[in-house]
Amino acid sequence: MQYQSQAVAKPYFIAAIALFTGQILFGLIMGMQYVVGDFLFPEIPFNVARMVHTNLLIVWLLFGFMGAAYYMVPEESETELFSPKLAIVLFWIFLVAGAATVLGYLFVPYATLAQMTGNDLLATMGREFLEQPLPTKLGIVVVALAFLFNITMTVLKGRKTAISTVLLIGLWGLAIFFLFSFYNPHNLVKDKYYWWWVVHLWVEGVWELILGALLAFVLIKVTGVDREVIEKWLYVIITLTLVTGIIGTGHHYYWIGAPEYWQWWGSIFSALEPIPFFAMTVFAFNMVNRRRREHPNKAAVLWALGTGVMAFLGAGVWGFLHTLAPVNYYTHGSQITAAHGHMAFYGAYVMVVLTLISYAMPIIRGRAANSNKAQVLEMWSFWLMTIAMVFITLFLTAAGILQVWLQRVAEVPMSFMATQDQVALFYWMREWAGVMFLVGLIVYIVSFFVNGDDKAIAR
Repeated sequence: MQYQSQAVAKPYFIAAIALFTGQILFGLIMGMQYVVGDFLFPEIPFNVARMVHTNLLIVWLLFGFMGAAYYMVPEESETELFSPKLAIVLFWIFLVAGAATVLGYLFVPYATLAQMTGNDLLATMGREFLEQPLPTKLGIVVVALAFLFNITMTVLKGRKTAISTVLLIGLWGLAIFFLFSFYNPHNLVKDKYYWWWVVHLWVEGVWELILGALLAFVLIKVTGVDREVIEKWLYVIITLTLVTGIIGTGHHYYWIGAPEYWQWWGSIFSALEPIPFFAMTVFAFNMVNRRRREHPNKAAVLWALGTGVMAFLGAGVWGFLHTLAPVNYYTHGSQITAAHGHMAFYGAYVMVVLTLISYAMPIIRGRAANSNKAQVLEMWSFWLMTIAMVFITLFLTAAGILQVWLQRVAEVPMSFMATQDQVALFYWMREWAGVMFLVGLIVYIVSFFVNGDDKAIAR
């Protein structure tokens, strides 16, 4: 570890993995409720399990991004973090606020929670992914601004690189677009229009800049390829991302009452969105093939390569499957959407955070890489989680195709609930794949506690 302040990333990474585990557990609860409707009812209703599942996804990824930034920026800037103490204070504020919010979801009826937290003063609750109470949203803004101040001041006082610049743009964009979560117009069309400015322009916009910067950083470290080469690839990828992602937001406007021209603009530019993910895949494999040295952390290299491939499949291929307006007319809101969402989030963001943790945690703990025994276990976790996610995606895709046919295409369409009965087999199969994913995550956690005689000591 070149700079002592990089160690502040450790609690962020630990919290991220703990919250990730919680997210998967609630995902399994939801999966069971799809086929056993009264499972854990009334203690954990489906709508509550879904809120916790999706909110934990967002929060743990934010913890991962923040930890990655605290680790990367000092090394990229060649200077200590501006304020390590501020980073630790923000960690505890964010963790306590996140835990309190989840407990509120679980133990307080949502309508009561809204009354208790000032939703009458400024109505921001009740929207998918943005269910957080007003104090939590305000807390997120405060934490994000203080975090960005810390990171930005570190970059300004040290070396400026393309990677740190792209990371900063992505992080500032994340914070700026979150401000639209406070705007909740009564008009439903406007509501959905600006809601996508948070959700889409996060995951298909500024988050992709963060993804590109994190991946570029790790590839420089594990391959030894010249920084100039990797930075040129990074410029190409982020340009393609912003050009396709921003206008591609229009593929969410097809059926919400927005002008008809969005069917064309949304279809064309959204169809181009797989290109930056394909470029990212080529980028990762090309850099590894051109590597000048064999890095001892082979598990981190595997995660980096897997990020490119799975992001392209989940966000690119599965996104393209239902992004054109004539296709989306039938598939909108079906399980095909869920299939795309699961693989895209896993491939693009879960895997890149795990890549950073896999690379950085051994160094923070005083060695260049974990022992060979630990890495073998970690690579087993990679394959268990990745194969499980592939099966989850395939089962949800099959359920979605059958759902579209029975409910929306057939000469005598079936009702929603009758259709759900017909696809229940795929839901059971998805649940077992989810159990396999949880096993892979447990193996990943265990790998960090495995010792060996061949520890590589960091120089």
